Amino acid sequence: MSAPSSPPSEEASVTRLAEIGFEAPATLLARYGLSLEHVAPGTAIPGSFWGDEEAGIIGNTVYARDDTPVHSLLHEAGHLIVLPPERRAFVHTDATDSIDEEDATCYLQIVLADELPGVGRQQLMADMDAWGYTYRLGSTRAWFEQDAENARHWLVEHGLLDTQGRPVFS
Repeated sequence: MSAPSSPPSEEASVTRLAEIGFEAPATLLARYGLSLEHVAPGTAIPGSFWGDEEAGIIGNTVYARDDTPVHSLLHEAGHLIVLPPERRAFVHTDATDSIDEEDATCYLQIVLADELPGVGRQQLMADMDAWGYTYRLGSTRAWFEQDAENARHWLVEHGLLDTQGRPVFS
């Protein structure tokens, strides 16, 4: 699995925060002890690795604008969720270089999409494909369903998913 090397050059047709609002994502993140900070339109997003409309992370806060893709918000939040609280405090922009944590983050963002009204995992996986995530099986869905057992197992081992694959909230 790999995340895109950079965001698409043209605005991809993906679900954006403006379409679902900030209340549901903020409530979801709060269940993990995280905050969602709404960034004003046209303002640089603090802690954004890719810049542009991509979500950012600093400490326990995820930053996003109305034009931020939902998959980006969930991915960056996922990076913080998979980290132990003592490591979160030191995060600024780049959360990890661990392949296991990156895979777990991608898996978790898909599962968490089901917690957001109007999104769900099928839409999120389509958005990830449209954005340029790449997997050796050719699509996000194929990876999730056929090649992500290590990520799922990691999340269960770390108490972030139950044995049925449902999120465990802190």
